[in-house]
Amino acid sequence: MRKSNYRVVIALLLFFAGMLNYLDRAALSVMAPLIKGDLHINDAQMGILFSAFFIGYCLFCFIGGWSADKFGPRKVFAFAAAFWSVFCGATALVTGFAHLLVVRVMFGIGEGPMGTTTNKSISNWFPRKEVGRAVGFTNAGQPLGAAIAAPIVGLVGLHFGWRIAFVVIAALGFVWLAAWMTFFRDKPEQHPRVSEEEKRLIASDRPATPVTNGARENDAHSLWYYVLSKPVLGVAAAFFCFNYIQYFFLSWLPSYLTDFQHLDIKSMSIIGILPWLGATAGFIGGGIVADILYRRSGNFLFSRKAVIFAGLIIAAGCVLMTAYTRNTAGAVALITVASIFAYMTPQACWSLLQDIVPAHRIGTAGGFVHLLANLAGILSPSITGFLIQYGGGYQSAFILSSGLAIVGVIAMAILVRQNKVNELFGKKAPAEEIAAGH
Repeated sequence: MRKSNYRVVIALLLFFAGMLNYLDRAALSVMAPLIKGDLHINDAQMGILFSAFFIGYCLFCFIGGWSADKFGPRKVFAFAAAFWSVFCGATALVTGFAHLLVVRVMFGIGEGPMGTTTNKSISNWFPRKEVGRAVGFTNAGQPLGAAIAAPIVGLVGLHFGWRIAFVVIAALGFVWLAAWMTFFRDKPEQHPRVSEEEKRLIASDRPATPVTNGARENDAHSLWYYVLSKPVLGVAAAFFCFNYIQYFFLSWLPSYLTDFQHLDIKSMSIIGILPWLGATAGFIGGGIVADILYRRSGNFLFSRKAVIFAGLIIAAGCVLMTAYTRNTAGAVALITVASIFAYMTPQACWSLLQDIVPAHRIGTAGGFVHLLANLAGILSPSITGFLIQYGGGYQSAFILSSGLAIVGVIAMAILVRQNKVNELFGKKAPAEEIAAGH
């Protein structure tokens, strides 16, 4: 590894963290058909279990972001990874609905800091011109983790039982933890393997908007001034609407393929990979497109909003068509295309947030946005479970998800505008953005 490009190592660590995180998270949905029969759990209860994860997760999105600002991402991520791995493994010990409910809440607490701590790490380690690609690449590990969850967890569960699958995933968590503590430091200047050239490159083009020349002590505003501002709330709204679709797919796609499309678990484990491979392409492609638009337009805000608008609108159309599609090939194709475009949204939200919040507030503001956005994780699985059990079934669930994607577009258009960002910073708004007039 060239000393002038050590941040590639950082990107790989964050990529594998996201992969492992979503492998852990998707394991319950992949094993749901076996767990429901073994523990005598119905669809409505399963929806509650999927949502229980996000009770702890949402709270610790915010706490984790605040902690990353205060203690640094290295310590916070290490503690979180150890915590979530322990409770992932503890899933193998549950004997019923109540036990599994408690374990899922605790598991969510462990995974809560991941998104905001990843964003804080990127803010510390990558120059502004690379933010889109860095966020896109590192977060691409998440849907890839969900993709490999289907064959790995599904096949391990079939051959050795669903409990063993959770033990194997927990062990992988501790392997990653060892690598993180070995190779990561909070900032480039703290790492002996980072060259002076690379340190200067990163420091000369920080991704976060400065406040009073970047001096934390000169910022007269409280954190609530930023986290409750219209631009930040607009990002949170778009993120929430994307997350509603994401957690619908993450929680219920395996059951949809087995219960509605009548696939067996082995076939589902193979076909279920496709939407998540599409999501991986969307994460990476969205980051590349956003950076290209920024280089050509010179307007960071426009480049991110354009990606979010395109992603959510096309995803909404595909999800709506899925509601009226009965054949398996057509449904999987539409869900895959929806995933490609929907997953262009989160990386644009994360990188956009870095431009409208000062560097020393990135962790906390990101945690607050992640908290609001992941309330979708509480609502989406439970609402879907009740719709399947008592309401209009999968069709109504797809229609609702499609409608919320359009709501996200409207919220972004109204709340995240350049004049509102300028108002947020007053006279301290970045000169290049004011000149762009957007």
